[in-house]
Amino acid sequence: MRQVVVYELLSLDGVAEDPDVFITGWDGMMDANLAAVIAEQDTVLLGRNTYEDWARFWPQSDIEPFATFINGVSKYVVTSSPLGVEWAKARAVDRELVDFVRHLKEGPGGHIGVHGSIRVAQALLAAAVVDELRLVIAPKVVGRGRRLFEGLPPIEFQAVRTAASPSGHLLVDYRTMSGSPIQLDRASR
Repeated sequence: MRQVVVYELLSLDGVAEDPDVFITGWDGMMDANLAAVIAEQDTVLLGRNTYEDWARFWPQSDIEPFATFINGVSKYVVTSSPLGVEWAKARAVDRELVDFVRHLKEGPGGHIGVHGSIRVAQALLAAAVVDELRLVIAPKVVGRGRRLFEGLPPIEFQAVRTAASPSGHLLVDYRTMSGSPIQLDRASR
């Protein structure tokens, strides 16, 4: 069975929104970490806002290792309306997200990645379909912004790897402990 892997850039206080504000010292170890994450993925799930931003940026980017990966991988966009910006191998999810992801997990292929897309990650965490979290935690408190775990009830994780990069970022991989789906409060979606 395929695994769903959520890769997020976070501030020390858990903010995931606008990571360019708090990720300021990208280094070779962080590049290698990202390369290892994406090497196992052949499918990516994106929220509508992330898709719109990235579809305008990544096709012209030469920032590696991510540009080649994200431009060539199959991308499923969680949206209720047609995609406004075209991007290679991108299509809208045509049914309820959790059912769609469960169906993807049962099919052939590599890992299914969630990059950015806070609401998508939260919905999948709440539905207990995420297998792993791969976090890059910046040594900076932001104070404001949407947090990855905001609105989620307790979820248990097992740490499988931790490392500190030369620029002081923590690279932390967690495996989710099995459990039953959790209902998110509609206001937090």
